[in-house]
Amino acid sequence: MQANHSLPSGTQLENYEIQQVLNIGGFSIVYLAKDLRDGNTVVIKEYMPSKLAKRTDDMQVVNINDETFSSYTEGRKLINHEASALLKLKHPNIVNVTNHFTANNTVYIVMDYRKGENLQDYIRKHNAGLSEIFIRTIFPPLLLGLRVVHKVGLLHLDIKPGNIHLLQGGHPLLLDFGAIHSTTTSRQYQPASVVTLGFSPVEQYDNNGYFGPWTDLYAIGATMRACIEGKAPPLATHRREKDTMKPAAALYKRKYSRSLLEAIDWAMEIDPTLRPQSIDAFLQAISQDEAKQAANGGTNVIDRIVNHIPWLK
Repeated sequence: MQANHSLPSGTQLENYEIQQVLNIGGFSIVYLAKDLRDGNTVVIKEYMPSKLAKRTDDMQVVNINDETFSSYTEGRKLINHEASALLKLKHPNIVNVTNHFTANNTVYIVMDYRKGENLQDYIRKHNAGLSEIFIRTIFPPLLLGLRVVHKVGLLHLDIKPGNIHLLQGGHPLLLDFGAIHSTTTSRQYQPASVVTLGFSPVEQYDNNGYFGPWTDLYAIGATMRACIEGKAPPLATHRREKDTMKPAAALYKRKYSRSLLEAIDWAMEIDPTLRPQSIDAFLQAISQDEAKQAANGGTNVIDRIVNHIPWLK
């Protein structure tokens, strides 16, 4: 077994053959694999919460000790259930899940492989200061995809630049649903606390955190701010103790529109109850001019956004 506990190249899982490791996180391991039925390349995510589980010599994933047994097994059930939900979610801005199955005492989720560039790498390459046109091209379609996730009662809980994939022509895909969680499930059964420094809001650090669409929206706001600043915002827990982060509306008003900056600041409120409570509310905020036109007899804001995104028509 490899030192990092990932499956070795050549391992066969059902009709798939592992080729290489793409990413190892605290919650899962992501592999590049081949579908042996048609030769197509796919991405496979393996449920492997490092704080709760370990891999045995025969590749089985098991709980670390008796204390983690309940959390691991319940988490595995939830991931399997929610993978079934993702299989039914079809949206051009959400990575396409094609299959899920159980093996090695854990759950595997199979997704389409799409060539492109990671937003985190794109930000690094362009040294921050991404244009408002770029931000308004990428985020509205992502938000419409996330809106579909929320409508079926799920939360992403790990939105960040590293989980946004840019296809040719600026077509964004929301990736990595390994932390996805039902809004109706008790936090005590959440298999692991997935936290990304700078992008996760305070409730994700708390055992009894108040989760909802506003949780994902904080991460969206933080990701948009990272496009402007080229770095992750300060930790939410630090901001809760002493918030020294200046509002984007004050810092960048000469380069970006007021509606965009104020929407980012709204999404990044420390108190969950002060943030936008839905995707629609946030879309209205970043599109205030369109909202005024809609109020005067124009088309709905979301309809206007869709009409300006060719691949959503």
